[in-house]
Amino acid sequence: MEKIVDIIEAIAHEKNISKENALEAFKEALISTAKKLTSQESIFRAVIDMDTKNYKVFKIITVIADDDDRLDEPGENFMAISKAKEYDPEVEIGDELQSEYMIETRGRTGAANLFRELEYHLQRRIEQDLFEKYKAQVGTIIIGTVNRIDDEGNTFVEIGELKGILNLRNRIKGEKFKRGDTIKALLRFVSIDPQYGMFLELTRTSPKFLEELMAREVPEIEDGVVTIVAASRIPGERAKIALKTSQSSVDPIGASVGVKGVRINAVSNELHGENIDCIEYSPIPEIFITRALSPAIAQSIKIEDTKAIINITGDQKAKAIGKSGINIRLASMLTGYTIELNEVEGITDRSTDSGESKETAKTTDTSALADLFR
Repeated sequence: MEKIVDIIEAIAHEKNISKENALEAFKEALISTAKKLTSQESIFRAVIDMDTKNYKVFKIITVIADDDDRLDEPGENFMAISKAKEYDPEVEIGDELQSEYMIETRGRTGAANLFRELEYHLQRRIEQDLFEKYKAQVGTIIIGTVNRIDDEGNTFVEIGELKGILNLRNRIKGEKFKRGDTIKALLRFVSIDPQYGMFLELTRTSPKFLEELMAREVPEIEDGVVTIVAASRIPGERAKIALKTSQSSVDPIGASVGVKGVRINAVSNELHGENIDCIEYSPIPEIFITRALSPAIAQSIKIEDTKAIINITGDQKAKAIGKSGINIRLASMLTGYTIELNEVEGITDRSTDSGESKETAKTTDTSALADLFR
């Protein structure tokens, strides 16, 4: 088996794995084959010479004292010091002796065993490479093609060399897929299952999926000019996302929404029409919580540990709670505070008419400037 390294490199190229991994797989195959042909308790070491492009397998024997009980163990892994000195007078207890083991002398049996072991270990290396490749992509958006949908609603997606599974609980309520559809989803994790083998678990309901979609649509987010601090979602219904920027010349809300809402609408369409509220983050909890509770206007707020007690007028309470409690739930998830509403007397006036009349009075009355032109 001359120039075995060239053969292994060719196999690595064919299997699309690194040369280093292929050589390691070959070493493991050599050791496993040697153990099968002798004893599983035996210890072997495989060495590949990159200059001659060949290999050698050595059986390792450890030198121990004459009265050591390990001399009775199977596998012939130990040799008494007195016997070892017959081969090398300078040998000491603890030294390792190597004797070359020739797999080629075992004929077809050795060759067949080596082929099976090499195939097995190469497959393990291929799977390991795939695992590491996709593990590095966890938390990012994966694009794939729907292959089939089973009776339980699990959507099977073809993604490169592996298959992804988008189960019912990770799918936005109301959305439907059919075979051949191209879908985007967030990679949750890479898993190995006895039934499915190695597969990718996907999700379209995670807040992280919303964040990744925003980064794709908004260059300021992708470049780091605008930062997503937090996001909360009730998939398919409504979401809130907190944004901040360190550049005073950039409006994080305007950049995220885009001209005429083109950016935020693109994300909303991908999320099956999910309404997305963009909120400017504040490091001051009281301000952040009141912004998160919009469109409701709070009268005052008091924070006790992880609870925020908010005084709010009756006309704003329904807005604060939202339909089926969506608004207050999203605000609580976004800020991390438990929000408690305390209704107070009064009405919060948001009339635009009075505001417009006041503005008109300010801009049309120029009598105050008369003295400047005398």
